[in-house]
Amino acid sequence: MTDILNWQRIDHRVTTSGQPSEAQLAALRAAGVTHIINLGLHSHERALPDEAASVAALGMTYMHIPVAFDAPTDADFSLFTAALDACSNGIVHVHCIVNARVSAFFYRLARSRAACDEPAARAAMERVWKPGGIWAAFIDDDAAIGEPSLFAGRDY
Repeated sequence: MTDILNWQRIDHRVTTSGQPSEAQLAALRAAGVTHIINLGLHSHERALPDEAASVAALGMTYMHIPVAFDAPTDADFSLFTAALDACSNGIVHVHCIVNARVSAFFYRLARSRAACDEPAARAAMERVWKPGGIWAAFIDDDAAIGEPSLFAGRDY
């Protein structure tokens, strides 16, 4: 799956990435994925035309939690954790457009649930980006709130 933008394995049943193509969705299904959670916006230019239908045609469940990149909320995070919990019976792939939203959500999850590995979650997030501003506030990184977000490969 490493050909999918910013693909990462979180654990034995969860992977993440940027937006997969139709062919990459099929490859995820062939690899055993049973649930897709999308935190990106359907209106984004890189979004698939009808991802819900594509995922359903492959026999996977699809959950869409549209997170505005300029305004992530606690309600979005609650929906995300509920969606993950609802998928506890299968293999889950969580994506957005570049894996920035998703990696920040998993980092926040690691900080909020003692069972998660916070240093590993930070390392996974920082392979994609270092959140600043509203996203630093979202993940409770007070030191970075006044800083800009930095994206791997562009800013550091």
